[in-house]
Amino acid sequence: MGCVAPKPKKTDPINAIKAVILIQRWYRRHQARMEIKRLYVWEIFTTLEYVGEQDQVELYNFFNALLTHIPNAAAEASGERRSSTPSPVRLSEDSQYKEEYDKIGNRYGGPEITSPITGKDVDSLIEAFRRKRSSRLHAKYVALILREAASRLRNLPNLHNASTAISKQITICGDLHGKLDDLLVIFYKNGLPSPENPYIFNGDFVDRGKLGLEVFLVLLACYLAFPQSVYLNRGNHEDSVMNARYGFIREVEAKYQNNSERILKLIDEVYRWLPLGSVIDDRVLVVHGGISDQTDLNIIKKLDRSKYVSILRPPVEGGESLEDHAKIEWQQVFDVMWSDPQRIDGCVPNVLRGAGTYFGPDITSQFLKKHKLQLLVRSHECKVDGYEFNHNDLVVTIFSASNYYAIGSNRGAYMRLNFKLESYFVQFISAASKTRELSIRQRVGIVEASALRGLGARLRAQRLELELEFQKHDPDNTGIITISEWCEAMEKATHLGLSWRLLRPRLAPSSPNQAESEVNYLVTLQLLDTDTMIKAEDMETSVADSLYNNVSSLEAIFHIIDADHSGFISLSEFTVAIDLVEQHLPASNQREHLLRMCRLMDLNHDGAVDLNEFLEAFRLAEQAKNKKEPIGPVTDRRIGGKDIKNLSPNISLKASSATAAAIAAQLQEMVFIDVENDIDPSDCETQMVKVKI
Repeated sequence: MGCVAPKPKKTDPINAIKAVILIQRWYRRHQARMEIKRLYVWEIFTTLEYVGEQDQVELYNFFNALLTHIPNAAAEASGERRSSTPSPVRLSEDSQYKEEYDKIGNRYGGPEITSPITGKDVDSLIEAFRRKRSSRLHAKYVALILREAASRLRNLPNLHNASTAISKQITICGDLHGKLDDLLVIFYKNGLPSPENPYIFNGDFVDRGKLGLEVFLVLLACYLAFPQSVYLNRGNHEDSVMNARYGFIREVEAKYQNNSERILKLIDEVYRWLPLGSVIDDRVLVVHGGISDQTDLNIIKKLDRSKYVSILRPPVEGGESLEDHAKIEWQQVFDVMWSDPQRIDGCVPNVLRGAGTYFGPDITSQFLKKHKLQLLVRSHECKVDGYEFNHNDLVVTIFSASNYYAIGSNRGAYMRLNFKLESYFVQFISAASKTRELSIRQRVGIVEASALRGLGARLRAQRLELELEFQKHDPDNTGIITISEWCEAMEKATHLGLSWRLLRPRLAPSSPNQAESEVNYLVTLQLLDTDTMIKAEDMETSVADSLYNNVSSLEAIFHIIDADHSGFISLSEFTVAIDLVEQHLPASNQREHLLRMCRLMDLNHDGAVDLNEFLEAFRLAEQAKNKKEPIGPVTDRRIGGKDIKNLSPNISLKASSATAAAIAAQLQEMVFIDVENDIDPSDCETQMVKVKI
């Protein structure tokens, strides 16, 4: 006898529909949660980036206010500032550069570069730079590329005139920020520059990434080898002040310890001669940032761009004051470097970055009509997909650094534009194999953890302010406040404008025996004292760090405040400076606190601060910041001058500490270990998107 297969049971169609509906609901909730997480993570990244730039700009606004408002200030600072007169570019100094050795003491064994630089030299540089174990390019060859580039660039107009008459198309690349792997992916997919394949690189070549110098040298070598096919626009990070904050100066100093000072001077010389933008076929303007309601290309074409070694510093010499026409010119440069588009009409100061403007659709339309243009291409903002259209497709943002904030955070893109203004974009992710084996949940988790660590580093700088704000809502020191009070305290202490309610589960999760509307803010404070957050803070560079590293700036500020040139800063002289601080750095707004700082600087208590005491105060602050020990648990700290001892029965310090430690452990587990290998430009994911403008 054979086996008789059982008859399949009939599926109840109603139950099947119910199951499908349940799956759909689950999937939609899951997608909604993932989208909310993506949005708040992106908000953290962009806010921290712009607030960091705002800090830097505000500091130099204060410095510039000292130059403008205190008598003879400009003369005092002139020694600290580099001359605005272009220095001669000499090609006979190659032999004067000291030998550099690799980590194991080997002498130079890399490529040899000769003038004139050719396409073969470009190939040699790319091959050398992409190798993990390659030698640094010899300092004399670095200097050769920089000097020749400065010599050629100084002959260019402020606005390039790019044409598609021969090539029939042109490729536009946005921010690269030291991501050599992204630059090599672009060349791998799109080809090296040539008369048939011209490129515009739209600024921000350096800072943040580890290979900024290599990116800069490859781009300059491409320009020297193919001068009619490569157009280099200046970005807001082609600026020594920004480089001091965001890593490029440290990178050069680490790679060329024996020759860094001379190389950095040559880099500044290249910066000052980089053109401010490009115009394609008299129809498309390409600038790094954007425009304002005052932007006038006729003024930009005529101004002396070599005056702006740093865009953040006013172009004054000696005892001169900044005249009205110079202010107008300086503002023109500022706006094209720093501005961002906004959705609503009008033009307002860019308060988030602290420089430039937000310009609306009406400003774009008026500007394009005035100058008989059809499109504005800009960069300056990281976009999830690598590009974005605004203002009824009259403005396009292009960003070419993939994995910019963290591995998997965004795609890079480049734009190809033909003579008919038809465009398509190539989106890409470099080093794609590093994330290919990760699940979507893992990718999102890595990006989220990176954002939260960055936020934690920022919050540590405001830890005292956070304690005081929490204390206002908890005068009895119970450790418990409402969600609304927690959000209010977080915002008042940080002024970041983040969606704190969405972040609450990650910074102060509720416990099972705690009401949903309550927040144990001790968890937030203890989280900031974990090793994870301390390490995150150590990796950040503050404004004070960059200023301390430029001792000449500190000396200049000291001599400016010392109005009577006595060699000492009196309390009355410091008070004058405080007036400017309150005017130009409104976030500080603590006169008594600043006066107390002056008294603390007076280390020998003689009633005045000399230069050594002034510099020592910054040194001690730097030393304190770099201490590796945690500040101490909440039990060792005082909030509002009182010990925490009236805790709510629903919480305990031990449980709070355990919760904070668990959050920190999760954030640390999600650190992506990036193993350094040779750069393989074929290891990428790409997608082409055609767009009609």
